[in-house]
Order: sequence, then C-alpha cells, then structure tokens
Amino acid sequence: MQKALGESTENIDSPRLDVKPVTKHRQGDGMHLKSLRSWGVLCFALALLFHANADAQSYPTRPITIIVGFGAGGAADAVARLYAQKLSQVLHTSVIVENKPGANQLSAIRSLQLAPADGYTLYLGTGSSLAQAPAVRTDLGYDPLKIFSFVGFIGTQPGVFLVNPSVPARSIDELIAYAKAHPGELNFESSGLGSASHLEAEYFMHVTGIRMTQIPYKSDAEAIREIAAGTVPVGMITAPFAMPLIKAGKVRPIMVVASQSQTYLPNVPALSDMRVKGLVEMQPYTFFGLVGPAGLPSEAVARLNQALNEVAAMPDVASRMRESFYIEPATGSPTSFREFVTKELAKWREFGGAAGIRISG
Repeated sequence: MQKALGESTENIDSPRLDVKPVTKHRQGDGMHLKSLRSWGVLCFALALLFHANADAQSYPTRPITIIVGFGAGGAADAVARLYAQKLSQVLHTSVIVENKPGANQLSAIRSLQLAPADGYTLYLGTGSSLAQAPAVRTDLGYDPLKIFSFVGFIGTQPGVFLVNPSVPARSIDELIAYAKAHPGELNFESSGLGSASHLEAEYFMHVTGIRMTQIPYKSDAEAIREIAAGTVPVGMITAPFAMPLIKAGKVRPIMVVASQSQTYLPNVPALSDMRVKGLVEMQPYTFFGLVGPAGLPSEAVARLNQALNEVAAMPDVASRMRESFYIEPATGSPTSFREFVTKELAKWREFGGAAGIRISG
C-alpha cells in the first residue's frame, strides 16, 4: 500500500484521469486537483479499513499467552494448561501459560494491564480476583468491571468444610454448637487475606453467629497440611487438595460448599441440606473465567468465546474437569459472564459492609 501511494493516480483501480502540467492558470484546475486529492484520501482510508477487517477476521495470527496468578501445580494452573492445550487446537495457534504468582494475584493482573489490548495476552481470573477480594479489600487498586474485558466463563469449583479428627464435631450443627460452647477457642485456616477460604469462612461465621480466629497461610497446599497436622483444626479448601487427605482419614469433611451434594463425597451434605438460613449464598466457593485487558476488539472476544465454548463441550475436557479438578464446566457469552461477576461482586460487597470486613495491607 505504501508503494501505491508513492506512484501516480494511474495505479489506482479507477477510471483513468490524465493530469498534464500547465504553465498558465486556467479556471477549474484548482477544483480538479482537489478532487484528485479527495479521491486518493478515500482510497487510502478504504484500504486501511479493508486491511483492519482482514486482520480481525484472521485472528489469531500469532501465539496467545494466558497469565495465571498462581504457581505451577495448583487448580488454576491445571485448568489453564488444559484449556491452553485445547484452545491451541481450536484456534490453530500456540497458547502458552505463564505463571506469575504473588501479591494475591496482583502480579498477574498488573502484567495483564501492561499488555496491549489485542487479544494475545489473557488472564485466568478466579472467584477471589474477580469478585471476593475486590469487594472487601481497599488496597488492590482495581475494579474488575473496569479493567477487564470479559471473554468467557470456564467453571465453578466447590469447597469442602473440613475439621481435624480431634475436633468433636461430625456435622455442621455439632460444629456450631461446639464453637458457641467454646467461644474464641477454634482457629480456622485460610490461604491468605481476601482468599476464598478466608471470605467463605467469614461468611459462615456471620450467618451462624459463631467466632473463630483466622490463621492465614500462603497457599491451599500449606493450609490443608496444617489442618491434617492439627495445627489449625478447621478450614475450607477446594476438593483437589482435600480429597487425598479425606481418603487417608487425616481430615473429616462435614459439608460441601456447593448448592448440591457431590458424587465424590456422596455422604457429605451440601449447602441446600443445611437448616441454617443463608448458608446457600456461600456458593459458588470459587470460579474460573477468561478475561483480557479492557478494550479488547469485539472480533477477538467473539472468537475466543466461541473457542472456549467448543473446548468446554469436548467430552474429554468435561470428564477431566469433573473427575480430576472437581470443577463443573460452564459455557456462556461474554455478557453473561460479566453479569455473573457483577452479581458476585455485589454480593460480597454487601456482605463486607454487613459484617464490617474491610481489608487493607
């Protein structure tokens, strides 16, 4: 296109216009030259529009990176790598996972904000980074509804309410009764301030009227280890970390933090089975979805969303998500995902205000 601009207007695909040099000004020559300039500008603009549309329709044309706010080996990392592998097949380009742990996923989010909004850098958002922590933390410095382009929902993951076998409670009712009879004696684990394990426990205490003391750790893996050791007697954690220790008899599950009971814990009641009003609002324990920087091109968002839904519908993906990651796959539009996050954010903001929970630093 640049070469064409340097040539005469004879190279433009239009009726031939001969312009001959003159030594004497004649009436109408000024208008004639202005018309030629306008025609050239129009052709240039049409060419740019054509190339822009062609680039959008051909997205993606190079590798895509999915940033994860946790280290390798966790649930978010496992989901990202499974979807990256399948998205590579659907989109016919490499999809790379980049782990950027630290600062409650802020390291990953800041990397995303610094990336161009072109669809080639994405972030695997979680319930804590998209709704829970932004609702109650004053030190994060971002509004998820403003800094992200919502691409698509991936799935929800239940939590498991656990106690160390030394705790004399085999049900939620018994735990509530024990906590009320021994105020301030129970500690509960969390994987950090503003994490799902922290805020879900705070929600539980607010609804039931009991009080426990938070002992924060750096990760789910560290937290579950301390429950099994008896250092911290109570906690909530995702099923992938809980199940091995449940099967080994080192921790006791007393409730699944999900609306319905789960096949992998058939004898453990769910939130809908509880007699305490309000507990059902604890679900979802956490969730996963794909977002990009604000301002992603609509064509890229649409293509990515279509690809995500195709991946979720693959039988091998659905079975692995359920059986290995204990995640219920989800599909939907970018709009429905944004609406879901909006409702979750409002729920946790309302809870934070009612319970007086505001976290900074």
